[in-house]
Amino acid sequence: MSHQPLAGAVALVTGASSGIGAATARRLAREGASVALVARRRDRLDQVAVDIAKLGGHAAVLATDITEPAHAEEAVEDTLNRFGRLDILVNNAGIMLLDSALHTTIEEWDRMVSLNVSALLHITHAAVPHLIYAASTSPRQVADLVNVSSTAGRVARPGSSVYNLTKFGLNGFTESLRQELIAENVRVSAVEPGSVDTELVHRLSHDTRAAALRQIDEMHPLRPDYVADAIGYIITRDRWVAVNHMVVRPSDETW
Repeated sequence: MSHQPLAGAVALVTGASSGIGAATARRLAREGASVALVARRRDRLDQVAVDIAKLGGHAAVLATDITEPAHAEEAVEDTLNRFGRLDILVNNAGIMLLDSALHTTIEEWDRMVSLNVSALLHITHAAVPHLIYAASTSPRQVADLVNVSSTAGRVARPGSSVYNLTKFGLNGFTESLRQELIAENVRVSAVEPGSVDTELVHRLSHDTRAAALRQIDEMHPLRPDYVADAIGYIITRDRWVAVNHMVVRPSDETW
């Protein structure tokens, strides 16, 4: 069997039931990590766990809603109870609801802030002490926190004002946290995908979804595996190498 750079490490991946999260969980398992799978849809998580078992890996299914602070803390505790440590956190859970301020609802804005910001803060706050401990006790001598942002965190477009808000904010949070945790040997990184072929687009309202799909049809969107490859690359670098920010776009995407 080939060398597995994450052998013995434990990762927690949010939004692991589909898309980038599921692809990342499988990628980290191939690299040797045990993976805690966090999302709300248990049936989807169960399938990802089956995929990981077929790879010879180990996964724990944690079906919960981390927009609730207590549930986020429980997800971290359940990971520790199952695997004994936490070396890697991938904050991938998110939702994209696009429409103009005139036509959207406050409920949609609140849903995006709740999942894209609040849930990420809840799980990060619970995980950071354990990541610091893992960095000081593991053979890797480093731990990793990767936030999945978006090119919407650097390019604002009409109809995506609150989605832009969550992703611009995430990039600022990531950079500040990176500076805080350098001395603790916890690397903090943001990955900004461009257009990806995931469920995000299919959750949009009918008219907005049609417009988004037309845009995607004009290019070759990324597959979730491509973004998972970027995340896997970041996490498997030597402990003295930090890839703190990576933008991954389709080669024919202009924004």
